[in-house]
Amino acid sequence: MRYTSTMKLFSWNVNGIRAVVRKGELQTFLANYQPDILCLQETKAEQGQAEFDASGYEEYWNSSRAKKGYSGTAIFTKIKPISIINDIPEQFVKASGLAKDNYGHSNDEGRVIAAEFDDFYVVTAYTPNAKDDLTRIPLREQWDRAMTLYCADLSTKKAVLYCGDMNVAHTEDDLANPKPNRGKKGFTAEERTGFDNWLEAGFVDVFRRDHAGNGYYTWWSHFAKARERNVGWRIDYWLASKSIADKVKNPRILAEQMGSDHCPVGIEL
Repeated sequence: MRYTSTMKLFSWNVNGIRAVVRKGELQTFLANYQPDILCLQETKAEQGQAEFDASGYEEYWNSSRAKKGYSGTAIFTKIKPISIINDIPEQFVKASGLAKDNYGHSNDEGRVIAAEFDDFYVVTAYTPNAKDDLTRIPLREQWDRAMTLYCADLSTKKAVLYCGDMNVAHTEDDLANPKPNRGKKGFTAEERTGFDNWLEAGFVDVFRRDHAGNGYYTWWSHFAKARERNVGWRIDYWLASKSIADKVKNPRILAEQMGSDHCPVGIEL
């Protein structure tokens, strides 16, 4: 099915889909924004565990096989995909050296879904965080390499729209307090270099293309009224391969949408 009118795509780390449904916030979001494609991260559930009206949507879930109620992604789409691929394919796991660490194997945690449509792929991912003590930095470097290789390979076949919680603030403009956070998880040199590699692979950070400066954040700590004061981080993104980037319009951050410590981020085609 080819889509001729404006298509609305959103990505949202819901930090537990059952909680955001219980609060009524997912239902409010669907009613207000009517996404054509909605990508969710950190669902912390399996299909059927969160009851809400998703009529009109095809549902695709990738839940953690390693630990119940942890991690997980989902795609809700009004347009039926040609194919769905869960997890990072083995060839990119091997090529990147992505391996099990003390926390388990990140590719068993339901972190990635790719949906193929007529003209493009939508890939959503919940990137592992580096941990407060940075013990997952080696894993992060492997993960970032695997995902970049995977999406770059997909982009040789069709355009790619990559979205999700990337768990990194790319530049100092992407967090309210860069100096005290330099070298801490989400703002290490290794993680920021991982993001640089996406750009070098030909992907475009479409929000940053259209919006310069700071003050645009997608995640806020629960402490010290951080969200109320807009002391946050921009760690949720839409990246577009060059072949489709010019078609991506209206990249936006829906900071007013409550329900999670993250807010949705959207684009239009």
